[in-house]
Amino acid sequence: MNTVILGIESSCDDTSAAVISDGILLSNVIASQNVHEEYGGVVPELASRAHQQNIVPVVDAALKRAGIDKNQLCAIAFTRGPGLLGSLLVGTSFAKGLSLGLRIPIVDVNHLHGHVLSHFVRQSPDDRVPEFPFLCLLVSGGNSQIVLVNSYNDMTILGQTIDDAAGEAFDKCAKVMGLPYPGGPHIDRLAAEGDPGRFKFAKPHIPGLDYSFSGLKTSFLYTLRDEVKKNPAFITENMTDLAASLQATIIDILLDKLDKAVRQTGVKTIAIGGGVSANSGVRQAIVQYSERHNLTAFIPQRAFTTDNAAMVAIAGYYKYLDRIFCPYDAAPFARVTM
Repeated sequence: MNTVILGIESSCDDTSAAVISDGILLSNVIASQNVHEEYGGVVPELASRAHQQNIVPVVDAALKRAGIDKNQLCAIAFTRGPGLLGSLLVGTSFAKGLSLGLRIPIVDVNHLHGHVLSHFVRQSPDDRVPEFPFLCLLVSGGNSQIVLVNSYNDMTILGQTIDDAAGEAFDKCAKVMGLPYPGGPHIDRLAAEGDPGRFKFAKPHIPGLDYSFSGLKTSFLYTLRDEVKKNPAFITENMTDLAASLQATIIDILLDKLDKAVRQTGVKTIAIGGGVSANSGVRQAIVQYSERHNLTAFIPQRAFTTDNAAMVAIAGYYKYLDRIFCPYDAAPFARVTM
């Protein structure tokens, strides 16, 4: 009998469901919410309402695309946190209700663990996955961390941001430039046509392996403020160079700490995960860094960089194999460490 896991992800503004059978992905359905664009960021109340509307059709579509009947499911994995409480509550409640109806266990998944384990989502048995231990640079809108991964359930944070995350730096600077939300993809697109050495922005000097992006953000804002006073059209005229210089600075900050972690641990395999790992510049920089230092690098498919249920399902699959189930009185949580 196959081990079939349904994964549910509802931590922020994407409702997603995925089906995995014996570790192989059969389907991964995502319903995005465009309602937040006009507000320049995610509105929690609107997000939770949209999850309520989307979760039944999304789960239904995932099961149909996988060719799986609900009675074939062995367990339901769901994102318990961190994330927006209202959004998490929708996914958590649905998972509990469906598991009770089917009389199968539920498995809670840490959202950040899911991003790290996205590299183990296989679409065929021949797909390559990392060997333990490896270092994962986890970069998203709310998190920037370097994680030492010893096994699927043994992860240690070696360094993390003490203020803004890399994704926040992209989005906040993009907003000042007049770009739509989310700003990261627009910065990525513009940066491909700009000069990354045109502008110089402040880089932090934080000891150890921790990150900081607030100084970069402030430096960027002050540069724009001063230049716009002299030339109101400065941003429009220099859009591509600003984007390229901002992206290059963020990449330098990320790789500087990752390089220190590699040298301190001696680990020869690195990976990236999270929404910012979809950035073309970040992906290219990781590949080039690994080639220079003779390391093995894992770059996720872009479909598995943003919030998705495939990563939840694979994390739940490993916990199911070890019979690590979640009690029904478990509540979602907004914040947690690894």
